[in-house]
Amino acid sequence: MKVNKVVIPAAGLGTRLLPATKEQPKEMLPIFAYDRHVGLCVKPLLQMVFEQLFDAGFREFCFVIGRGKRAIEDHFTPDYDYVHELERRGKEPLANSLRSFYERVEKSIIIWVNQPSPRGFGDAVLQARPFVGDDEFLVHAGDTYIISDGNRHLFDLARVYDRFDSDATFLVLEVEDPRQYGVIEGRLIDESVYLVDRLVEKPEVPPTNLAIMPVYLFNPIIFKAIEVTPPGKGGEIQLTDGIQKVVDWGLKVHAVPLKEGQLRLDIGSPKTYWEALTLSYNYFSKHIKGGHATKP
Repeated sequence: MKVNKVVIPAAGLGTRLLPATKEQPKEMLPIFAYDRHVGLCVKPLLQMVFEQLFDAGFREFCFVIGRGKRAIEDHFTPDYDYVHELERRGKEPLANSLRSFYERVEKSIIIWVNQPSPRGFGDAVLQARPFVGDDEFLVHAGDTYIISDGNRHLFDLARVYDRFDSDATFLVLEVEDPRQYGVIEGRLIDESVYLVDRLVEKPEVPPTNLAIMPVYLFNPIIFKAIEVTPPGKGGEIQLTDGIQKVVDWGLKVHAVPLKEGQLRLDIGSPKTYWEALTLSYNYFSKHIKGGHATKP
């Protein structure tokens, strides 16, 4: 995968998960995971996102955070005294798991960017412009995790982006009620690729049931599009509206549906967080019991 830079917006207030998110960022809420050192365990979702992207080959990360998100920076700061204390207490598997995470952190370039006020997902991406420069880049929301064998969804995304010389490519999923998502209309131009004609953020009457999953590959043109995008749904600058500008300019935007067996974990609301806990437990415990746990 030739793209090396990742922008991870993690600045949302998490109001739908209050009071649990009053002091703890929602991106740090735990879900179930498989770790080769300890087996079935729980990890902060954001750590799982980072480890997955690192294992897929990314090495430069920009976390866009807001006020009250210091816990994220603390978690991503190696603390080997804690590792040694775990070893002293005979908890070698836990120590090795934490050491493995810290080794990934130390092999990465990590930049922290502050979003001064919660002006929306699009604005959060815009804050990363100095980090991205003129490079192509991936955007991955900090509160969503995709389970797929061998991180296949990321490579499918990159393959479509390169094959069609796209300016923006992202994942979509057919859902029963798309009103809480960005939704697309488009034409199927390949067995599993849509050329996008229209995007709408949280429509009251969805034109389709194809919901945007917040994992994107972008040409830097997206920054110019966001700059001229006015506040939309909720009075915020929506990334969906920025991508619509790219479409309006006659540039190429593609959507890649998640494949059967690829699972989306979303912790944005109490209902979806419960679903994420259930799905992650069932998936990883099943694979471990089956003796063929795969690295997510």
